[in-house]
Amino acid sequence: MSYSPPPRARSGPRRRTLLASLAGATALLTGCSAGSNPAERAASAATRARARAARDSADLLARYDAVLDAHPALADRLSPLRAAVAAHRDAFGGTPAKDSKAQRSPSPVPTASADRKEALTSLASAERTVADRRAAALLEVPGELARLMASVSAAGSAHAYLLTEAAK
Repeated sequence: MSYSPPPRARSGPRRRTLLASLAGATALLTGCSAGSNPAERAASAATRARARAARDSADLLARYDAVLDAHPALADRLSPLRAAVAAHRDAFGGTPAKDSKAQRSPSPVPTASADRKEALTSLASAERTVADRRAAALLEVPGELARLMASVSAAGSAHAYLLTEAAK
């Protein structure tokens, strides 16, 4: 009589189960990450942040223009600040409008208060809001853009201070 060992019960998952799980996991990972590696996501976030910053600067320019239209006597005080905001827009990749009627922004055209103090206070508030938004975005953007945003945010805070002082 020959001796045959008793059949062993397999412990753990079967080979087919492992292969199917591996294939499913690979498909899931490939499908979720196709075309979205970390470098591409960072570049995309930087592009969005840069576009947002350019739009914010363009909106600030429109506000400066509205205040200057309503209060031409403030031109000496506001022109240097407006020029800096235009430079910020250009630094973020915004383009100057050749004809303000030809290039319409999706934002409504701002209007300035007839009261000089109120117009300056509103402009200071807009500068402060944009500066704070840029400072908050610093953690989400890469090096050079973060440095640019920090610098422009600091300039915006200085503009807000100067405008607040001018409103007194």
